[in-house]
Amino acid sequence: MISKIERVIAFRYLKPKKKEGFLKVISIFSFMGIALGVAILIIVMSVMDGFRTELVNKILGFNPHIIVKPYDKKIIESELNKLNELNNYITRTSFTFSGQGILINRENTTGILVRSYKNDDINKIDLIQNGIIDGNLESFNENTISIGKELAISLDLIVGDEITIMSTSNLQTPFGNLPLQEKFKISSVFSTGLAEFDQNVIFMPFANANSLFELSELDINLEIFLKNPEKVEQIKNQFTKMFSDHYVYSWTDLNKSFFGALKVERNVMFIILTLIIIVAAFNIISGLTILVKNKTKEIAILRTLGISKNSIARIFFLIGFTIGLFATITGVIMGVLFSYYIEEIRILITSIFNISLFPEEIYFLSQMPSEINLTYILIVSLFSLLITFFATIFPSISAAKLDPIQALKYE
Repeated sequence: MISKIERVIAFRYLKPKKKEGFLKVISIFSFMGIALGVAILIIVMSVMDGFRTELVNKILGFNPHIIVKPYDKKIIESELNKLNELNNYITRTSFTFSGQGILINRENTTGILVRSYKNDDINKIDLIQNGIIDGNLESFNENTISIGKELAISLDLIVGDEITIMSTSNLQTPFGNLPLQEKFKISSVFSTGLAEFDQNVIFMPFANANSLFELSELDINLEIFLKNPEKVEQIKNQFTKMFSDHYVYSWTDLNKSFFGALKVERNVMFIILTLIIIVAAFNIISGLTILVKNKTKEIAILRTLGISKNSIARIFFLIGFTIGLFATITGVIMGVLFSYYIEEIRILITSIFNISLFPEEIYFLSQMPSEINLTYILIVSLFSLLITFFATIFPSISAAKLDPIQALKYE
């Protein structure tokens, strides 16, 4: 337990004298180093967690949670009836087609991914239905398509424009094989918030996809949406057994490498930024060591007045730990505030310096996400205090071991 006299002496030493300017500079750098290290660590973890959560929500908003793809025979009625056994896990199912094509608009062409749903199931996709920014899905019928915002901007397209879509299927003619193509009118423009998706995906009525791509039963997939997609791996085996003659994929299978890379990047960033705190902790060691050297005479006097070695050690421990404690608290406050208002800060910096800090085409999202996790804040804070604790031990022991007779002898 730290006594009142120990606290008084410690806080007195925290205010360096004018002739101890260098010591003051070291203390300030120690404080700033720990505070900035903690703040940046919280900001980076919050942004990366927010980035992952936002991407997962976007992916799960329009992508199926489980895909059953026919292998060498179509999905039959008896297999579909087995899905009733898993009704507690399933929200809905859809028969869909996905294929590659080329969109032609006058002299402009671009590769696209065509998606088509049987039975107007496109109306069940909330992210698309709620993301319509021009036109409407009511007019989504034969010979019309719905395109993404980024694709519309890049090709200068608006609702009502006519375009041509070329498929990978061929039409045999006397002059050889020619790719099938049809004209479509744009009925709506959607925005999901995922730039990559909005740039490359279009939606087409199933009747048009059927004729344009000459679909067979093996081209049609069964897409299954779950009530709790985060637990897809726990029930995937049941679907695999149920559809043993077909390929079965989960959304985690299709995005495993991406989220794996995201996790590795976050861990590497944590390690790198932790080094900032450790370097700042070494400044505390340096500062306390210099303080012990400067206060040698005063320590000797305190020892001759009856202050024990343990008290001396606690005084210098309290000095270093106080710097670390207040630096950690400052870093947490800075980190939380910055994380909370990070999108507003990004917009402000972008408008002032006219630079793009979070380009959609690279980061897939239209705004910088942030998710403040109290558990991570607690871990970072405790880790910072633990480093500070160990950083103060050596100088504190050195101060306690000082021999008062030898110290006063050379003064």
